[in-house]
Amino acid sequence: MNDGARTLSVAQIMELLPQRYPFLLIDKVIDCVPGKSVTAIKNVSINEPYFQGHFPGNPVMPGVLIIESMAQAGGVLSHVSNPDLEPRPLYYLVGVDGARFRRPVAPGDQLRVHVEIDKVRRGMWWYRCEASVEGQIAVTAKILCAPGGNAS
Repeated sequence: MNDGARTLSVAQIMELLPQRYPFLLIDKVIDCVPGKSVTAIKNVSINEPYFQGHFPGNPVMPGVLIIESMAQAGGVLSHVSNPDLEPRPLYYLVGVDGARFRRPVAPGDQLRVHVEIDKVRRGMWWYRCEASVEGQIAVTAKILCAPGGNAS
């Protein structure tokens, strides 16, 4: 992320994260304050492979994938907050606390994922996360990510 830049394209996200289709679950970053917070967008499309079976006739984005989108946004935030780390760590989702699922997320929705750093200790990152659709909260959770290898 360039100094002063607050947005990232999917190509820039892919420079930071190892996930690829169908498991790259954020499409763009619309706001980022390194060391503080990130807001990312996931455009939910009927073409997502999980909709074939979750659920036929009533497609709903699996909650675990919404949590994963939060973790990926957190991974982006960790990388842009520490851009000079070499080798660049690979962050794993290692904990989820207090997850609450308040509304379903369906094809055609634009999922807005907001992640704030709660604390950082010994390379481990605690985040407060919220995912919403059109201003309605869909999921809230606290997540923990820890380094476990190298992304590059």
